[in-house]
Amino acid sequence: MIWVLFGGLLILGVPIWLVMGSTAFLAFLGEGQPLLPMAQKIVDEFNSTTLLAVPYFVAAAVFMERGNVAKALIGAAEAWVGGIPGGLGLVCVASCTIFAAMCGSSVATAMAMGTVLVPAMLRAGYERHFAAGIVAASGTLGILIPPSLAFVVYGVLADEAITRLFLAGVIPGLLQAGAIAAWVVYYARRKGYARETSLETREKWRRTVYALPALSVPVIVLGGLYGGVVTLTECAALSAVVALALSVFVYKGIAPSQLLTVMAEAVRNAAAIMIIIALALIFGHWVTEAGVAARVVAWTTSLGLTWWQFLIGINVLLMILGMFLEVFSVLLLAMPVILPLLKPFDIDTVHFGVVVTMNMELALLTPPVGLNLFVLAGILRCPLSEVVRGVWPFIAIMTALLILVTYVPAVATFLPDLVYGVR
Repeated sequence: MIWVLFGGLLILGVPIWLVMGSTAFLAFLGEGQPLLPMAQKIVDEFNSTTLLAVPYFVAAAVFMERGNVAKALIGAAEAWVGGIPGGLGLVCVASCTIFAAMCGSSVATAMAMGTVLVPAMLRAGYERHFAAGIVAASGTLGILIPPSLAFVVYGVLADEAITRLFLAGVIPGLLQAGAIAAWVVYYARRKGYARETSLETREKWRRTVYALPALSVPVIVLGGLYGGVVTLTECAALSAVVALALSVFVYKGIAPSQLLTVMAEAVRNAAAIMIIIALALIFGHWVTEAGVAARVVAWTTSLGLTWWQFLIGINVLLMILGMFLEVFSVLLLAMPVILPLLKPFDIDTVHFGVVVTMNMELALLTPPVGLNLFVLAGILRCPLSEVVRGVWPFIAIMTALLILVTYVPAVATFLPDLVYGVR
């Protein structure tokens, strides 16, 4: 009965946080369990230094999106790769890759880059659907290249080291950026897009120097984390402080009079995610206590599947869920049930975290709920179908890369094992 209610509420379009919270509440009530432990469970789960990093990363993303940091990165990237065929598209890929190493949010990356680069690409003669596809696909790097909010949330759910997860996303992220860039160059050559005018060396270095404060953010933040100088939470707080300082004092995208408004936006965005996490943790607690996860494990192992067959099924399931739910909803809904299945199949949780995150990248591009699609449709003021038309080649590329990472775990685990040792 509980699962019928759960499915019915989802079909009716009830917000996922309310679906999980009300389902868990009624389940505990129906089983005659006291409700006080529900509140205590939320408090206990939130008493986590790892989870405390989430609002700081969210705030950093808001500050960078609003603070003209993107324009500085775009200017530097354009100086060096703008003269190549498809130069503006390559500028987008390069800028998104760097921006992703600062904010940890795909939607913020797509919004910040799309606002500046989509009009520029249209002026250069790019087709609207192609320009939208480049930004939407490149924007997904925000949750794969560290620091990543998706990795933080997954790490909390899987009780996995966030530092290992961050490192695991580097090689797949760079491979994805390279694959997208290769398609951009191929398509631009085929369509005969004009090249950007090559800049003088002096101007190239001027733009690079102007972007250096922005480029220093991932070095400071991730260097501090992996150098053992700061913890993950301190790393997140540092990224927010540095992002705010750059936005106000260096690039002047946020005026002092706007500080309260921007901070309020950051708090609202962080609160929305934390509410979803709180109620999802309660739902996950009920799933475990009711023995749902144990029954799913027993049923799955009884099928006699091999590890590669299991991963095919999980990829398909996550892709379907991603079509109808946003990233954090999928993570918080599915992981409490899926994670106990990894041990019987001897699947590494770090490798699986990258597989899950790459599925969530595809979720950002697939209708009807792909958030990056709506971001680009809003920027272009065009039908959603036109943006969808532009992302299909990139979905194919990213799916091929997902298959590679799924069945060649070393692509994800090589760097964590190199730095921290093989487990």
